[in-house]
Amino acid sequence: MKINMHSIKQGVSVPSKEQIQSCVKTASKELKTAIATVKDDVQAVRERDPAARSNAEVLLLYPGVHALMAYRLAHRLYQNGKFFPARAISQLARNITGIEIHPGATIGKGLVIDHGMGVVIGETAEIGDGCTIYQGVTLGGTGKDVGKRHPTLGNHVMVGAGAKVLGPVVIGDNSKVAAGAVLLQDIAENSTAVGIPAKVVRKEGMRVDDLDQIHIPDPIAQQIKALESKLSALEEELDALKKAKK
Repeated sequence: MKINMHSIKQGVSVPSKEQIQSCVKTASKELKTAIATVKDDVQAVRERDPAARSNAEVLLLYPGVHALMAYRLAHRLYQNGKFFPARAISQLARNITGIEIHPGATIGKGLVIDHGMGVVIGETAEIGDGCTIYQGVTLGGTGKDVGKRHPTLGNHVMVGAGAKVLGPVVIGDNSKVAAGAVLLQDIAENSTAVGIPAKVVRKEGMRVDDLDQIHIPDPIAQQIKALESKLSALEEELDALKKAKK
């Protein structure tokens, strides 16, 4: 049996030199972008986690960084319609790190997932640049919404340990959600939210830099204090009226 090499060559499409160079250039660019993104993730941890001692420690031992690396790969596949491998990668990362990030979520630069165990980020969640999320946080849905059903976090938002942000709520830039809070409504920028359900406390409309996820104002205590002050004022007025009648 004779093989017609000419016919085989005709059926094979050989890429041109220009096509090969274009593919190499694209791959090189994507690799550089991926490396730069990982460096940004590591640097963000170094800046915000006082326990981080070296870049190598953060890169090799921090589950939050590993979860983000897996997410960025899964997200790329998800955007290209490769839904099954994208979910497979996210579930593998979940089993390894304890952090579940749906590949459909949108995450900006410099996210720090501190400790991370039990963190869940839903499919339509959006996270801006420079955010910090602690362990046990859920950016989830309520089960009633369709379409955009998960939260949107602005830039430089902090969500404390165990906090639950549910539904398509929007958290403004530079805001904080206290540990253990359950947030069900939008909050403006430069705000803090505390309690179940979470209530908003503002500090002169300015960014609250001196507050961490625990040492924040208690809105209920502030309301009680305000009522006590009003009650004292009313008692003084009542005493004054009684004296005037005498």
